[in-house]
Amino acid sequence: MRTIRIIEYISLDGVIQGPGGPNEDGFRYGGWAAPHADPAAGEAVLAAHGAAFDLLLGRRTYDIWSDYWPKENGPMANSLNAARKYVATHRPESLTWGPVEDLGTDVVEGIRRIKERGGPDVIVWGSSTLTPVLLEHGLADEVLLLVCPVLLGTGKRFFSDVAPPCELTLVGTKAASSGVVISTYKPSGPLRTGSFDA
Repeated sequence: MRTIRIIEYISLDGVIQGPGGPNEDGFRYGGWAAPHADPAAGEAVLAAHGAAFDLLLGRRTYDIWSDYWPKENGPMANSLNAARKYVATHRPESLTWGPVEDLGTDVVEGIRRIKERGGPDVIVWGSSTLTPVLLEHGLADEVLLLVCPVLLGTGKRFFSDVAPPCELTLVGTKAASSGVVISTYKPSGPLRTGSFDA
């Protein structure tokens, strides 16, 4: 069974929208992660992708990336362009950045289907409507968060109101010199509650 790994640049207040550039997703603060670029973060991202990978994307992220990455060159661009893209979409006929495959009308079943196939790890970037679905249905195996030292106050959040209550186990963390904290988690089950009272 394949590993599904979520990777997100995230602000201290949980925003994941538009980290990469001023024109990304029409977000008012687009490009907020760029000033905190760091070799350690880049190394963590490359390690999380591995030598070969497929992509699992929501439609908006797919559209943003399909407009950007085919015009770029270099190892990262080459690997993203070559990766098979699995996309949650109601308009599969308009998918042009390939190799590409839509998840079908039942997104959860589509994700289960690709998870059970043989092949490389599956990487999820952005896709704020897709990540809660992965967590809710126990389909995410790992979450890599690159936490930038910024507060945005607005924007699409990774920990949205539709994300299910659950627990994550920290399996690794590292602070980069830029202030970015790189932490890797594995989902570990439903939320537990308790009391500090003796």
